[in-house]
Amino acid sequence: MADRVTETDVANGTELTRLAFTDNGTENNVCNETELTRLAFTDFDTEHSGEIKESETELVKDYSKKVIIYGVNESPPLHITIVCALQQGLSALSSQLVVAVLVAEVVCASNNDVFKARILSSTMFMAGISTIAMNLLGIRLPLFQGGTTIYVVPLMMMSDLEGSFCSTTFKGQSSSNMTSENVSSGYDIPEESMEVILTNVRALQGSLMVAGALHAIMGGFGLIGFLLKFIGPLTIVPTMILIFVFIIKATLKFVIVSWAISISTIALSVILFLYLSRYNMPVPVWTPSGGCRIIRYPVHQVFSILIAMLVNWLICGILTLYDVFPNDRGDSSYNARTDARVDVIYDAPWFTFPYPGQYGPPGISIPATVVFVIATFISILDSIADYYACARVSRVPPPPAHGVNRGILIEGICSFLSGTLGCGHATTTYGGNVGTIGVCKVASRSVFVYAGILFILFAVFGKFSAVFITIPDPVLGGSFIVMVGIFIGVMIGNLEVTSMSSPRNVAILGLAVCIGVAVPSWAQTVQTPIDTGNEKANRLIAMLLTNPNLVGTALACFLDNTVPGTRKERGILTEEDANTEDSSGFYNEGYEVYKPLFPTHMLRWKIMKYIPFLPYEGQ
Repeated sequence: MADRVTETDVANGTELTRLAFTDNGTENNVCNETELTRLAFTDFDTEHSGEIKESETELVKDYSKKVIIYGVNESPPLHITIVCALQQGLSALSSQLVVAVLVAEVVCASNNDVFKARILSSTMFMAGISTIAMNLLGIRLPLFQGGTTIYVVPLMMMSDLEGSFCSTTFKGQSSSNMTSENVSSGYDIPEESMEVILTNVRALQGSLMVAGALHAIMGGFGLIGFLLKFIGPLTIVPTMILIFVFIIKATLKFVIVSWAISISTIALSVILFLYLSRYNMPVPVWTPSGGCRIIRYPVHQVFSILIAMLVNWLICGILTLYDVFPNDRGDSSYNARTDARVDVIYDAPWFTFPYPGQYGPPGISIPATVVFVIATFISILDSIADYYACARVSRVPPPPAHGVNRGILIEGICSFLSGTLGCGHATTTYGGNVGTIGVCKVASRSVFVYAGILFILFAVFGKFSAVFITIPDPVLGGSFIVMVGIFIGVMIGNLEVTSMSSPRNVAILGLAVCIGVAVPSWAQTVQTPIDTGNEKANRLIAMLLTNPNLVGTALACFLDNTVPGTRKERGILTEEDANTEDSSGFYNEGYEVYKPLFPTHMLRWKIMKYIPFLPYEGQ
């Protein structure tokens, strides 16, 4: 029986990553009032318009069978393209902000709002560049690329170790606790602290460049197939759960500023994308042929987190106006005020252009390099899952090996570039934007190219980044929790393709998560977890043991590959398994969507047989 994807699942991306491991088809993924969404923005002749008016109900039923309105290779009219690009971009905007704030925590810039705005600008710039590159040069599926916390969270876990990035002295000093000598305008910090920030950023630069190069090599040399033989859902799921369990510690710093606002943000998000999941919002539209009309569209689901942030941002503004939150930097609720960091808007430049080496020559950090290399493998597997999910939602065949390799290659190159810019994180594919395709039924890659251009423009306009840095802390904390909760749900959903009635799988999952939580938590409480008599070796071991990625992933992978079990039981399917379904009437387009922008006659050269990321079209 084919899997049925519900409206809620697709709208929030909770089903999509799981599809990468299944071979079941999906029918109409959402109940998005069909082709009328397209009609609302398109001009038609009088005869067609008359048919709509005479039998609108029948038209809805007919078009509901058409899952995708604009295919991957199709280009919608410019106005539709821009609207859909804005939708995709705004859907990912909050995630970019989260990543930038966490990077600031790692490099000790949590109190330097101008620096945070600069990191956010670099993050959005690379999101735009990598999105354009992926759609034009990479796998060529409609995918959005953005910053990922997979690379950042483990560094936060190691922050309390001596010599590791942001020490307790700097990290524990919030703007509400800083003395008047250290604060002059709400974001200034001592000069020596700025030197610490730059040193940490440079260390991340070199480490990320090493990881990005490895990432690109994996795709360029076609090593992905070998990796997938040993790593499946039972390795990925415990790893991702552990990462986002530990992120709660960092999130609490923002939540405790005002529990009321944080809970309000969480509650509104849940109401919009869960309790109202069966309802579509009436949206007024106008076209020359049809005039004014009302269509139904799940706006509240697609932008649930963004809407919740804006509403509670406004609430904080009202409470600030009436001084409900005290205007005292020493008060714990001060950062709930909307004017707590307003100076950053005035201090940020109107225009900024991120460039390689903007923070100085790159350095390197062994702990960061180890963390980034481990995160690279996790990111690769997560992206592959999103590739397959996107293919299914877009109604195109599963991606061929050369397409996957090319996608991973481009991700690696862009991660390397992120390192040169000092972003502090790599880029990866966003599964949530794949869900948005299911909602709007527009799978055109042109939409994502425009979304990438919009993000570049956002990044260059420095005041834009600065505005989002002023979002009150409890609003950020509430949105963090919602996104982390949804993502954990996405990861757990991957286990559906495994046999969770098997004692083998239950034991592997439980042991990996339990030990993955226990060991890093214990390692953080002792100064020297294992004393080898050598200080450098002690610090290296401490760094490894406090990394939940390493502990959980190593144990889960070891158990999954040594405990007897069939491939089907483990949820690892071969490429042949993924193509066994009856594709009759399922695919709107063929494998031509994966064809690279490369001269056709050159693809017939025999040497193409030996280039893993390019297809061979010879006889």
